[in-house]
Amino acid sequence: MLRAKPEGLSALQREIVSCRLCPRLVEWREKVAREKRAAYSDETYWGRPVPGFGDPEARVVVLGLAPAAHGANRTGRIFTGDRSGDFLFAALHRVGFSNSPFSRHRDDGLRLDGLWISAAVRCAPPQNKPTPSERDACLPYAAREIELLDATVVVCLGAFAWDAALRIFEVSPKPKFSHGAEVTAGAASLLGCYHPSQQNTFTGVLTPEMLDAVLLRARALVREGDPPHEPGRTTGLPIG
Repeated sequence: MLRAKPEGLSALQREIVSCRLCPRLVEWREKVAREKRAAYSDETYWGRPVPGFGDPEARVVVLGLAPAAHGANRTGRIFTGDRSGDFLFAALHRVGFSNSPFSRHRDDGLRLDGLWISAAVRCAPPQNKPTPSERDACLPYAAREIELLDATVVVCLGAFAWDAALRIFEVSPKPKFSHGAEVTAGAASLLGCYHPSQQNTFTGVLTPEMLDAVLLRARALVREGDPPHEPGRTTGLPIG
């Protein structure tokens, strides 16, 4: 059974990477990958849907909005290679979910312990704004990840991810998003957290202490409901 879980996640990753369901997103992600940003002109962009990654035995899932055009759409790993990721991984390292405070590229040795990182939408969208139909087409991927992981806590980064998680868990009526919001959804808990965008982190809307507090609450919820995570069991699934 332990072996079946990573195999299921790997199969799902391959399915995500090959997805071409949304023509607008396919066109945009590939256009960005061809034209590139000047600072990354010598790099080969990923230019495909970005799968989740982390510990196959994770009970906590961090759910973001979508890949950044010159972040994960370039590196092939969610929250990797952009300022939002810098802020997030520093926090994950401080609270013990990551072996490194930095995330530069998908083969940099970073490993997550007890945590999986996912997104509501897997392709970089124009202006970072997926349409409702694009969200609905992509959301089953995150739902299947959460089911395969048997995750008990979902940390929702921003209102878009919060709404996505409420849809996945079919929570109704829908509670309003706020930082630190906590909702029970069956056997799982949903936690609201401001997105670590530059707009939020540069203005102090989201501080390191605020993000740490949400991540520590996620860890506490897991400890309340589960036996301790077995050390040394973390593996990073390959992408592609």
